[in-house]
Amino acid sequence: MSRRLDDLQRAVGHQFGDEKLLYRALSHRSWIAESSDEISNERLEFLGDAILGWVVADLVYSEFEDWDEGRLTDLRKSVVNAAALAEIAREINLGESLLLGNGEDAAGGRDKESILSDALEAVFGAVYVDAGSAKAFEVVQRLIAPWLSDAPSRLDRLDQKSTLQELLASLGRRSPSYVLTSRGPDHDKEFTATVLVDDEVLGTGVGRSKKIAEQQAAGEAIDRLNSADHA
Repeated sequence: MSRRLDDLQRAVGHQFGDEKLLYRALSHRSWIAESSDEISNERLEFLGDAILGWVVADLVYSEFEDWDEGRLTDLRKSVVNAAALAEIAREINLGESLLLGNGEDAAGGRDKESILSDALEAVFGAVYVDAGSAKAFEVVQRLIAPWLSDAPSRLDRLDQKSTLQELLASLGRRSPSYVLTSRGPDHDKEFTATVLVDDEVLGTGVGRSKKIAEQQAAGEAIDRLNSADHA
């Protein structure tokens, strides 16, 4: 266990002054139920969740200066979620160091999304308690930065198009189709997307990429459908 904790501290980027904090951050409630330990990682998880939200909000606010509040919120959500946090936890092999009860361990708990994401947040909380806010910010930024840099492209693939698909389904309507046109030279193209449902034009969008144009078209369609619904 000592070797695994050393490896994890190197991966996290912080050497704990009080290693018991890290031990607690890794202590799942199933471990508490089957051991003499009395405190799980849940309180540290609570603290780490708040720290994570603060750091990511600071980072997206500073880095994406032209984005509005709604877009920043979507960007934050694309990083601060169980799936993303679990992947980060896997990258640093956090699962190997988890303290789990025998049943949870046998059931594959070391790779469960919820357990990994909660434990990573608990580690963030433990860093804060051990070394303060500046170090906690540094650790979160170091681990989150690669995901944050890729987040805008993930948003372009999802968000508005997925929301439109779900909205249409809830209204009992067919799935949308997108018609794309472009103009300009290859190095400086501008794309126009039109979104149609049953040959009805619901929205158009313009952008420097097909994805951006489709996102804008989907957003306009959502606004139109919502306005009609509340008319």
